[in-house]
Amino acid sequence: MANQDWQRKVAEWLRGRQGPDDIVIFCTNLAFVLVVINLFARTGWLGWVALALIAYAVFRIQSKNLGARARENAAFLKALGPARPWVQNPKAAFAEAKAYKHVKCASCGQRVRVPRGKGKLRVTCPKCRTKFEVKS
Repeated sequence: MANQDWQRKVAEWLRGRQGPDDIVIFCTNLAFVLVVINLFARTGWLGWVALALIAYAVFRIQSKNLGARARENAAFLKALGPARPWVQNPKAAFAEAKAYKHVKCASCGQRVRVPRGKGKLRVTCPKCRTKFEVKS
């Protein structure tokens, strides 16, 4: 019963607030890595950087300015570019990289996903319909 009461209070407190997003998850993971590095490096400033990242994450979680936080998160995800899947879900990105190879179409530059280990494949670009061969 006490567990449900605690969950209800947290849900009420978070109502109308931003909550954790991709930037918060990235900041907390980076802070954890910095703390582990700081255990071995023994530098004072690295701990302060980790603490600042956690403080920023808490600020973002508590923010009620949902529009501004959503724009910042979208800009962050856009800035990540091809590294985005590795930041959002590293396990799935590793499985994707292991199972598929990504090649660019020579004529339009569209990235095409082909299965690994199938030998020489004839691929049709979904954007410009150009056919090309690739070794998987």
